[in-house]
Amino acid sequence: MQIAATARALQGTGASRRLRFTGKTPAVVYGAGAAPQSIELDHNMLFHALKKESFHSDILQLDVDGQTTSVVLRAVQYHPFKPQILHVDFQRVDENTKVEAKVALVYEGVENSPAVKDDNCTITTLLQELAVVCVPAKRPEAIKVDLSGLTVKGNLGLHHLVKLPVGVKAVVRGSNKNPNLVSIKLPEVAPDANAAAAAPAAAPAKKGKK
Repeated sequence: MQIAATARALQGTGASRRLRFTGKTPAVVYGAGAAPQSIELDHNMLFHALKKESFHSDILQLDVDGQTTSVVLRAVQYHPFKPQILHVDFQRVDENTKVEAKVALVYEGVENSPAVKDDNCTITTLLQELAVVCVPAKRPEAIKVDLSGLTVKGNLGLHHLVKLPVGVKAVVRGSNKNPNLVSIKLPEVAPDANAAAAAPAAAPAKKGKK
């Protein structure tokens, strides 16, 4: 995805506020061994671009006054209650720079798994995307998760179900470093109607003598 920007000479809180009044959003580009560069972007273009998942995860082609640089989105600052973007940060990337990106998980083969075919279980996917770190050339379009061997007692964790390409590392935040990717629900067992009918009825309570 290509986005257009213009170099920004004036900086500071006042200059950024005046810039926003004109329908522009201040931003900064940093990284790759070069000095940070202050830029401005069209707010409406940026507002609609941020609604696309690819804008958050893909490598973007940032055109600043005719000079194109590969970047990734690093941070977005929103107004606390207005639908307004206050500031964005981009990081320059090159072929040797490792970047973090979110990649979609594509689940396959669940209908052929023993958990579904033999045990009639219901499988629910818990994660739809995975954050990874790699150089741009190694970033996969999607990561396939093969569930054809899934069993009721099988391991449901990320490191068991996902085989990452060489040079790609998963980013897992939080205390659980091996989160479950799916959940398995066993089929509900209906009560046996015949057994219930065969159960002896409770004897009526005896009435005491007057």
